[in-house]
Amino acid sequence: MNKAFESIKSGLTEAMSHAEGDAVKARIHYPQAMDVKAIRAQIGMTQTEFASSFGISVGTLRHWERGDRRPHGPARVLLHLVSKQPQIVLSTLAA
Repeated sequence: MNKAFESIKSGLTEAMSHAEGDAVKARIHYPQAMDVKAIRAQIGMTQTEFASSFGISVGTLRHWERGDRRPHGPARVLLHLVSKQPQIVLSTLAA
């Protein structure tokens, strides 16, 4: 238990140092930006069609396309799948 505590404490201390702007050993990974407009254009849908087909609000889609906001979590996964295999995703959602 003591070893686990020290490991967690070390990680938290490093995270706090990073948050304060100090240089730390940790690697930081940032997800690549997604071009949501290009994904939509690739499958040839209007904003309304795309939003309706994939359960996204038109407002959210517009924010993503303008770059005001970025998709996170499950939305990122969905958009990645749509960019790779749109017909499979569409047929799965229609079932």
